[in-house]
Amino acid sequence: MYPITRSYVELAIKSSIGDLYQHDHHLMAVNSSERSLTHQLAIHLAKYFPNHHVDCEYNRNGCDPKMLRLPVCSNVSSDALDAKTVFPDIVVHDRGNNDNNLLVIEVKKASSSESPEHDKDKLRAFKNELSYQFAFHITLDLQKQKYEEIN
Repeated sequence: MYPITRSYVELAIKSSIGDLYQHDHHLMAVNSSERSLTHQLAIHLAKYFPNHHVDCEYNRNGCDPKMLRLPVCSNVSSDALDAKTVFPDIVVHDRGNNDNNLLVIEVKKASSSESPEHDKDKLRAFKNELSYQFAFHITLDLQKQKYEEIN
């Protein structure tokens, strides 16, 4: 298996979002849930990562619940952390260990009233605590999509 580059991951995300808009546009048009959209996006992503598992809301760290140390709330300093069970929208990884945690994605619909900052904090924690190589935040809208890598 060859190393997967950042440019390949970005191409896979961009292409998968394009496939979502082309093949599953109805889900956007009728304002389907974020879970419906992320499930379909994960299906499209899987074809780019045949040697990995692509899971939605996967909450395991080996056999244990997946936990991250996250800010208690957005108006508290980043020194105030609390361990929380987490359910990332999409992960590309090998199940059962942390040896090959490739990609973690959080998705928000543009119509969401929630700030994306909590999702971005989660993505940073996934990279720092669980060694995910890449983390992306995706915003979906009827007409356009936006994705950004989180470092």
